[in-house]
Parts: sequence; structure tokens; C-alpha cells
Amino acid sequence: MTTQRPRLTRYLVERTFPDGLEVPMSDAGRQLCSSVVDVNAELNVTWVHSYVTPGHKKTFCIYDGPSPEAIRKVAELNGLPVDTITPVTVLDPYFYMAA
Repeated sequence: MTTQRPRLTRYLVERTFPDGLEVPMSDAGRQLCSSVVDVNAELNVTWVHSYVTPGHKKTFCIYDGPSPEAIRKVAELNGLPVDTITPVTVLDPYFYMAA
């Protein structure tokens, strides 16, 4: 018997941290990130990577997940803000140059 995984969509998640976001380059930072990844996995959500603005007040995060609702739920469970969730696809200029 084969179990089908839900279809995942890529999302851009914008967040605002009024006091700034600090993830230390230490064991505490590793544990924080690991905890987020573990909670996300419960709803089949994957944190791909994030971009952080100077001053660390905004992040633009790339996630794969089954729905915007799942993205919002894991954010809530992780205590993270969500400003917007936008479905996105990749436009790679080098793909066109290689063709």
C-alpha cells in the first residue's frame, strides 16, 4: 500500500519583528531553529530559508506546505508573527540562458 504525500506549494511568508529578531550563533540558536523545524513537520510544513533585513525587523521566509492555513498554524504554534503569505514559484534567469 502506497501512502500519497499531500501536494506542497511554495510560499513567501513576510514577518515583522518590532523589537528585532535575534537568533544567536550558539547552541541556543540551534535549539530554537530545531524546535521550529520539529513543530513545522507536525503539519507537513518545511522552512526552506529566510532573508532578514538590516536591523532584523523584517523577515521574508520561504516555506513549502500544504496550505496557507498550515503555514499560519505552525507560525502560531511557534509563536511567530505572520504579515502575509503569498504562493510563489521560482523564476530562474539561468534556466532561460541554458536553453
